[in-house]
Amino acid sequence: MDGDRVEIDGGIMEGGGQILRVSTALSCLLGLPLRVRRIRAGRSQPGLRPQHLSGLEMVRDLCDGKLNGGEIGSTEITFTPGKIKGGTHIADTKTAGSVCLLMQVAMPCVLFAASPSELHLKGGTNAEMAPQIDYTVMVFKPIVEKFNFTFNCDIKRRGYYPQGGGEVVVQMSPVKELSPINLTDRGTVTKIYGRAFVAGALPIKLAKDMSAAAVRCIRREIRDLYINIQPVREPDDQAVGTGSGIIIVAETSTGCLLAGSSLGKRGKNADKVGIEAAEKLLQNLKHGGTVDDSLQDQLIIFMALAKGVSRVKSGPITLHTQTAIHFAEQLTKAKFTVTKSEEEDPSNDTYIIECQGMGMINAHL
Repeated sequence: MDGDRVEIDGGIMEGGGQILRVSTALSCLLGLPLRVRRIRAGRSQPGLRPQHLSGLEMVRDLCDGKLNGGEIGSTEITFTPGKIKGGTHIADTKTAGSVCLLMQVAMPCVLFAASPSELHLKGGTNAEMAPQIDYTVMVFKPIVEKFNFTFNCDIKRRGYYPQGGGEVVVQMSPVKELSPINLTDRGTVTKIYGRAFVAGALPIKLAKDMSAAAVRCIRREIRDLYINIQPVREPDDQAVGTGSGIIIVAETSTGCLLAGSSLGKRGKNADKVGIEAAEKLLQNLKHGGTVDDSLQDQLIIFMALAKGVSRVKSGPITLHTQTAIHFAEQLTKAKFTVTKSEEEDPSNDTYIIECQGMGMINAHL
């Protein structure tokens, strides 16, 4: 098979785990044998970390594939996909590695399985350098379902850095094909809401402080909207370890959702956590795009697989998004163009990401 393997350089552009997730998922979907070299060469600790390995192993099991080089620290793997099957699959990082990143690699694959799937994803639910599970449920889910599929995400237990221990169960049925999306009209912000949470040894007062600081910060820019950020203490039987954080979502008249979030950590003042999330949200609202910078790159693989032309208006294109586009084009027949949006307001730094999708068809259905 080696003559036909697609060669991927995991050290270029963003140089992180995302290259592995996008290329493995597409390899699985397209039946393309893959070799990834220089895995995460752009990171301070290169090679596979537990969450990358458990993601790879889950995709291998999803499609009865073969994986070589699958050990912690490995900088090169080869992957030979088989046939995607539904059913129950478990991925456990055994660390605080993000369950949301596990979901990113598995979800496109199980959409084109032969039967419904149930994914048990174990690890960190609210981790640094990854979307929080609240973001996945509140923002990613309603928007990605515009590609014409649905999934259920049940948060069984939350897990925080350093030990993880969270569990999320994702259920989804396969589809025949994905519809393209058109997210180019931002509309006006109609409401702002969110949740500030504490778990474990932390008092609810911290959640209230995060919420109040965030509201004050947003009020300076947006005066006339009701802002509802609920302070919550996670029930002890539904959370492992001690953690805190906040997510704030702005919903618009056209159904767009943009967010800002932040995590607490030891020595970090609660007000600062709230203000950080509020500032991220305001920054995402300022550019005039229909998606925030966390969602931008997560939509690329679905745009590439969809049948027809998808268009998304975004703020400045992140390196994660450029990387996702590069590998989606390398592996599929999808064609992307990114053009500066012709805005009435020249101060808006917005772009249109357009994709002629490959029109993946589920052969099993």
